[in-house]
Amino acid sequence: MWKSLFLLVAIVPLLPASAVSAPWPAPASPVIAEADGYVAIPHVAKAPDRKRMYRAVFDATQGADTPEQLLPALNMAGSELNALGAAGVPLGNAKFVVIFHGAALDGILDDAHYKAKFGVSNPNQKVLTAMKKAGVELFVCGQNLAYAKVDPATLSPDVTVASDALLVSMEYQNAGYALMSF
Repeated sequence: MWKSLFLLVAIVPLLPASAVSAPWPAPASPVIAEADGYVAIPHVAKAPDRKRMYRAVFDATQGADTPEQLLPALNMAGSELNALGAAGVPLGNAKFVVIFHGAALDGILDDAHYKAKFGVSNPNQKVLTAMKKAGVELFVCGQNLAYAKVDPATLSPDVTVASDALLVSMEYQNAGYALMSF
């Protein structure tokens, strides 16, 4: 019996944390339904502040792992919009910019060109439209388009061609925007 008790006491701390689950509320996605949701956690330090202005420039350089997934930068920007929305922060207090270049270019193709390339509809298109409606500025690097020989007419109409991604990023960072890289 002591041997069994000893084994139980020795093994329980080794069990994964998922074996003891907490009753977390469901995540909320009130702004961008396709992005990760926000779980409101009571009594935390640094909760979203309804009076604060949130400024961020999302440097979108990574492609999605599969054609059916959102670009990481779109998911993160959407997730943060959901966090602010779920906390009651007015959307006008979220000043977000997303700049696409590198492997993220495929994710901003219009649906016809995305489907021709990957065989599925572009999951990013609805998110781009919703973000633009929410006031997010969406840019693509013109230098990257020229280098990769991508016709701007093949891109989502929600995205604006900028001269250079790094210059746009510097402009917003100089204006107090936090840099988020994905």
